[in-house]
Amino acid sequence: MPSLSRNLKFFIPTFLVTLVIDQITKIEIVDRFSYGERLVVIPGFFNLTHVRNPGGAFSFLATLSPEIRQTFFLGTGALAIVLLLVFLRRLEPGEWLAATAIGGVLGGAIGNLTDRIVYGEVIDFLDFRLIGGYIWPTFNMADCWIVVGVGILMVQMYFEEDPDAEPNDADGAAESGSP
Repeated sequence: MPSLSRNLKFFIPTFLVTLVIDQITKIEIVDRFSYGERLVVIPGFFNLTHVRNPGGAFSFLATLSPEIRQTFFLGTGALAIVLLLVFLRRLEPGEWLAATAIGGVLGGAIGNLTDRIVYGEVIDFLDFRLIGGYIWPTFNMADCWIVVGVGILMVQMYFEEDPDAEPNDADGAAESGSP
């Protein structure tokens, strides 16, 4: 349990900050903008736009019937929360970076799940126009935390040493007795 409590020092603040920022920004958008209303922040590049996404990332499954879609996303959201908590619990002592990343991912997941419960869909508002007129799908702060958290976990896994790998000797041959 000591490893969990040490990792919780990083997980809990990240989780709380992530969830609070996500929910406050969405409440502000819903209170201040009509659906579809846009505020140009940086002309030709960035707008605040109140939209709602009934589907997943990039409107995945948005055309399903509301009952099936809601059941699917509430179920997968609950499963993701359970899996993230299991992953957090299995971290070794001092894996603060992974604990922090999991806090961000979980905060974002619960933020979007809260939207689905309260509104039946996710509130999105960050609207970027990219080079060549390409419009990136509108997203929210929860999505940012999820992407950053997963990215941190992927980078950490990439650089993590493989505990099953055989150490090499000075000649580069494995210690299994190979010449």
